[in-house]
Amino acid sequence: MLYWALVFLAVALVAALFGFGGIASASAGIAQILFFVFIVLFAVALIARALRGRAP
Repeated sequence: MLYWALVFLAVALVAALFGFGGIASASAGIAQILFFVFIVLFAVALIARALRGRAP
């Protein structure tokens, strides 16, 4: 999922470079949403790992 966030960020930067404002803002918005979803899933995985503890 982080890969897709970076892909949409790259698309947004290229679109902004060439002056396609609508595409750039849409891609940047998608990249931002995917990034925050990735961060939340990462935090949940860390908490689950901490609560489960180490296996003997």
